[in-house]
Amino acid sequence: MSSIPTLPGITSQMIATPRLQIHALFSGPADGIPVLFVHGNASSATYWEETMLALPPNYRGIAPDLRGYGDTEEQLIDATRGLGDFVHDLLTLADTLGLARFHVVGHSMGGSVLFLLIPAAGDRVLSATLAAPGSPYGFGGTKDVAGNPCAPDFAGSGGGIVNAEFTRLMSIGERGSDNPQASPRVVMNTFYWKPPFVPAREEELLSGLLSERIGPNAYPGDFVPSEHWPGVGPGVWGPANALSPKYIGDSVARFVNAAHKPPIVWVRGADDQIVGDFSLFNLGTLGQLGIVPGWPGADVHPPQPMVSQVRAVLEQYQASGGTYEEHVFPDVGHTPYIERPAEFNALLAGLLARV
Repeated sequence: MSSIPTLPGITSQMIATPRLQIHALFSGPADGIPVLFVHGNASSATYWEETMLALPPNYRGIAPDLRGYGDTEEQLIDATRGLGDFVHDLLTLADTLGLARFHVVGHSMGGSVLFLLIPAAGDRVLSATLAAPGSPYGFGGTKDVAGNPCAPDFAGSGGGIVNAEFTRLMSIGERGSDNPQASPRVVMNTFYWKPPFVPAREEELLSGLLSERIGPNAYPGDFVPSEHWPGVGPGVWGPANALSPKYIGDSVARFVNAAHKPPIVWVRGADDQIVGDFSLFNLGTLGQLGIVPGWPGADVHPPQPMVSQVRAVLEQYQASGGTYEEHVFPDVGHTPYIERPAEFNALLAGLLARV
């Protein structure tokens, strides 16, 4: 079923839900306690296979390909709903599979999805593990821990900030390493994990990266011109625009004030260059480094303090009755569950056992 070869012990199914046909990977016993794994951008369910297989024996791992990724039915992502399409797809999948309650694990953009899923799911979420999650205030275009925008039109976020050559090479399935700035393999091996680490299933993970749908209505999505630096604002289609702070709305307040607050474990790499307070994928950082010209300065468009934003929101969550733990893995990049599987799996198993 899966277009990408899977490990022994992983099964693959297409699930017909009322919203769309969702491809998902499964591990463990069919009657096990469900753990729902949510992948990030430019990846797929394939990234979770080793983690799924390491679950305790009485747990059922479920890792869907999100819409726009992998083998799931191709459907547009309405960015004006923020990450809402992903949230409702996941809840519909849980309904279709008959999952009354479940644990959730999200990586990067998938972690951002969990900030919305927790208040939307009521008491269905048993626990949440955030692996290098994106900021609850979105990706790009904010200046402080409170998520205030750098510009009124949220310039510096959305589809226009994505490297066009990177997405062009994705669109043709490029698997080489000739372009040191934009080859998908080079980007993956430079930023997903900290060099010189290379995972055993490099080829399958690259295939997962390349499985994302590419185009102006997909990834990177559309964008609009802006009078504010860097000259582009968010459009209305695709995951990059769905991550724009323009479409966050009251989602942070809904997360902080959720009636049911599952325990949260936050795990990140100390050397993450994608989600960090000085992210090399943030135009404020690139402007300050002189890579993107015309930077208006730190008062106007500083590097987005992504990690500090996550921590500030989780502190609010805790002050409102929730609990969270932060674990920082040294010498690790953006994928702590791939780079340090033993440590990550121990934290996850410990959380599962406590709930």
